[in-house]
Amino acid sequence: MLYNLRNMRVLAYVSDEMYLALPGVIADFESASGEITVLHSSARGAFYGDLPPGTYKVTLAKDGFGAKTVTADIATPPQFRLLADGLTGYMWPKWAVAGGKSEYRVHSNEQYQLTLWRYGLKKEYVHMIGWVDEHGPQANRQVLPDGDFTQTGVRWNNDGYPSPPVVPAPERSGLYYLWARTPSGRAFSFPWVVAPARPTAKIAVLAATNNWNAYNNYGGRSNYVNPTGLPATPVVNSRQDLSRYTDGLPFGSWRPADEEYLPLAFDRPEPNNHLLVDGEITDPIPGRVQCGQAPGEWRLYGWLEREGFDYDLYAEAQLHDGTLDLDAYQMLIVAVHPEYWTREMYRRVKSWVFERGGKFLYLAGNGLNCEVTLAEDGTMRCLSHLYSEHGEMCGRFESRMARTLESEANLLGVVCTETGIMTSAPYRVIDADHWIFAGTGLKNGDEFGHKTLHERVPGGASGHETDKRSASSPPNTVLLAKGTNVDDGGAEIVTFDTPSGGAVFSVGSITWVSALFPDADVSRITANVIRRFLS
Repeated sequence: MLYNLRNMRVLAYVSDEMYLALPGVIADFESASGEITVLHSSARGAFYGDLPPGTYKVTLAKDGFGAKTVTADIATPPQFRLLADGLTGYMWPKWAVAGGKSEYRVHSNEQYQLTLWRYGLKKEYVHMIGWVDEHGPQANRQVLPDGDFTQTGVRWNNDGYPSPPVVPAPERSGLYYLWARTPSGRAFSFPWVVAPARPTAKIAVLAATNNWNAYNNYGGRSNYVNPTGLPATPVVNSRQDLSRYTDGLPFGSWRPADEEYLPLAFDRPEPNNHLLVDGEITDPIPGRVQCGQAPGEWRLYGWLEREGFDYDLYAEAQLHDGTLDLDAYQMLIVAVHPEYWTREMYRRVKSWVFERGGKFLYLAGNGLNCEVTLAEDGTMRCLSHLYSEHGEMCGRFESRMARTLESEANLLGVVCTETGIMTSAPYRVIDADHWIFAGTGLKNGDEFGHKTLHERVPGGASGHETDKRSASSPPNTVLLAKGTNVDDGGAEIVTFDTPSGGAVFSVGSITWVSALFPDADVSRITANVIRRFLS
């Protein structure tokens, strides 16, 4: 079939939940007078026509997607969004306090079973939430807002849900997952961080919820893909259309000024945190992003329970807003990849460590590296500008946090560098007489941390992204071991004490936590530090 588009203009665009262009969408454009024009979208997701500007009732449908009806002004081409058939969901809010509640927001084109599980040393069944279905056909379908909903959230359960479904938060703190399963065999899991109603342990652990959001590109945007806004037209081919791949510059997505980075809503599904396999905590961690997010962090929580260390879990927003009272704990642990912190978080922890004797374990890499702001509307903005006015990397700053506040090495003793990135290797002992190596039998020059559960960048406990000492490290920072990564890019294990009786221990590696189960030396060193800091 041939179409002559001469004298036609673009009336609107249509794309899916990832902002990929949808061809072959049927749309009825109904004018205020009741006249209906039926159009089909092109390969670019464009509707062409000669309709006069004005407001139309538009009904859109395509096989494999949920149909919907919206009202739109086509004076400027609107961006319609359709949601693909399937199963996905999230909790809202994504964190709660024991005794509180959150709402489950699930999209499915068939009925589904929903269960609640706690992820500690074992995956523990909590209870059945139930089977979810409605009398109306496919009434569990959700609807996407049109335009760039990454800035505002998908706001599921808003249409046709007079009583949104909620789940009471369990009394026991920890990482919980909800599993949705359908009769056809689909499954989707999504996390829920439950903090204690009051402190129950000496150790507080922080889930890197800001980081989960920064990497979440559901809707077509993250801090790495289209951070300053969606392109004017839907994406047809990512490698051809996205500036991330076409500008040819390292960190190209971090060139604009801070104010150009648009909000990223927490109110979205997080496919990165879906557990790709329903396995055991000692299994390898599959997936490109999962190793650095909740599935990877789970390995720490289970290891703490295996070693007999009680802990309370919090979301990063709960440190930011003061829900987490640091003075109620002896120790704070952050793990894997807590890259994005607010300055309120940073200052709370630094003053606790340097002025009030707090003990801080940094079992992570490339952490606290970029400042973010959290808004009351449930959005986050990343202050990611890294380039000078001449378009060159701002080499005078050790990190993005150093540009807006101070280098995180002031608190951690280490800061991420480009050397060693995307490599993994064992560590080599430098100061075998230090108490962290007690019971390991390791000597200077020995290597440890050969095995990890990290599948994206396998090879050792020093890896993926690595941190080292800098001019901003406290002068009493002691180097204990260093990764054997190529180009002198190994992570540095360091520790230092503060005048108030506080202390910091840093491993400088994303892959450290994934080595806790398979590597006895990594496990013993970590346990030695925790026991010493609690004594």
